[in-house]
Amino acid sequence: MALISDVLLIAGALGAAFYCYILSRRLNRFTNLEKGVGGAVAVLSVQVDEMTKALEGARAMSQNSADSLEALTKRAETAAGRIELILASLHDLPEPAPPCADPLQERRVRRTRRPVVAEDRL
Repeated sequence: MALISDVLLIAGALGAAFYCYILSRRLNRFTNLEKGVGGAVAVLSVQVDEMTKALEGARAMSQNSADSLEALTKRAETAAGRIELILASLHDLPEPAPPCADPLQERRVRRTRRPVVAEDRL
C-alpha cells in the first residue's frame, strides 16, 4: 500500500511540475514586452502621454482664441456704441433741401458734335 501511495505521490508531483512549466511559459509570453500584454500596456502608455501633450496644446490654443475673441467683442461693443451715438447725433441735423422742381433739368445731357476729319469720310 505504501508503494502505491508513493507512486501516486510521485505522479502527482510530476503532473504539478509539468503544469507549472506550462503555466510559466504562458505567463512569460503574456508579459513579454514586445508581443504580449506588457507591450500593449507600454504602447498605450506612450499614446496616453502623447494625447496629454496634444490636449494641453489644444487647451492653450483655445484659451488664446477665447482671449482674442473677448478683446474683439469689446472692440465691437465700443464701435457699436460710437455708431449709435453718431446716428443719434444725425437726428439733430437740419432736413436736406428738397430736390429740384424740374426733374428734366437734372437729366439734361450736353451733346457736342465731333469735328469731321478727312480720314472719317473714307
